Amino acid sequence: MDMRRNRGKDDLRTNRRIRIPEVRLIDENNEQLGVFITREALRRAEESGLDLVEISPQARPPVCKIMDYGKYKYEQSKKQHEQRMRQAIVATKEIKMRPATDDHDFEVKVRHAKEFLDDGYKVKFSIRFRGREMAHIDLGHERMKRAAEEIKALGEVEYYPKMEGRQMFMIVAPFKRRTKADKQHVKADEKKVSNKSKKVEKTDDKATDDKATDVNPSE
Repeated sequence: MDMRRNRGKDDLRTNRRIRIPEVRLIDENNEQLGVFITREALRRAEESGLDLVEISPQARPPVCKIMDYGKYKYEQSKKQHEQRMRQAIVATKEIKMRPATDDHDFEVKVRHAKEFLDDGYKVKFSIRFRGREMAHIDLGHERMKRAAEEIKALGEVEYYPKMEGRQMFMIVAPFKRRTKADKQHVKADEKKVSNKSKKVEKTDDKATDDKATDVNPSE
């Protein structure tokens, strides 16, 4: 039976599954030890309580490393999981509009788009044209241009407006995903500014009252 057919796509040959006579060996401290007979390389790995892993099978001779293969597999699985999580985070939310969407509805939709971008999502703006509306594609371009202008502080256009059948779409990507801590920090700063403004207003009001008190009514 061909052992290669039983291995997973990301599996590497290890220990006694390495059948080639000679290998170029790297030890557990990443030191290049040179070319060894495979039996000797395997003996060194076993004496260290580790595995002999073929990390570069296409090289001549193949490169093998002494390592803890179980730990390596766990770390690779963890990295792949983190990559999938990051990809899941950058999901896309769709904002649907019509060529005749009025200003109020348009602003509501833009507000939703800003919230999505602020949370780290991409936003797909779409406009569907029905019947005679296809004669007014220019209105769709104007809507898209206005939407891009409204959200430019939070994201940039990744795909410019284009038609697919009867639908026009545009995709906007966020500049940077703000964490919960970032948002709390922004809110705290806004609160400080607000409190400072109130304090200044109170000081100005008190100064005005004092000035009015000093004025002689007979003058």
